[in-house]
Amino acid sequence: MAMMSGSVRRLAAIAAIAGAFTLGDVVASRAEDAPAGDPVNGKRLYLADGCFECHGRAGQGGRFNYLTPALAQIALPVGSFIAFLREAPNDMPSFSADVLPDKDAADIHAYLSSLPGPKAAKDIPPILNQ
Repeated sequence: MAMMSGSVRRLAAIAAIAGAFTLGDVVASRAEDAPAGDPVNGKRLYLADGCFECHGRAGQGGRFNYLTPALAQIALPVGSFIAFLREAPNDMPSFSADVLPDKDAADIHAYLSSLPGPKAAKDIPPILNQ
C-alpha cells in the first residue's frame, strides 16, 4: 500500500468524518419518520418472509455462510433497522420499500424487540455433570 501524504491523509480523515455525520443525519431522520410497529404482524412477516431461515425462529442467530447475528432484543433503532434492510451487507438480501414497506419493516422490528434476549451464561444449567 502506498504512503499517503499528510494533506491527502487529512483530506481522507475530513471526508470520513463528514460521511459519518451525514450518515448519522440520514439514520436520525429515518428514525423520526419510522412508523410504530405491531409485533404480532411482525412475527407473521418474520416467518413468512423467511427471516428465520438464517436468524432463527426466536431471533437467536445462526449460521449461514458466516455467523448470522441474533436479532432478539435488537438494540438498533427502528429507523436504522429499516435503513439496514434497504442496503443489507454480505449474503443478506436487501429489501426495497416496494417489497417490504416501512410499516412492515417496523412491525418486524417490533417483533424482534419483544423477544427475550439470550440467557446469561450463569443462568444456563451445566449439562456436563448430569
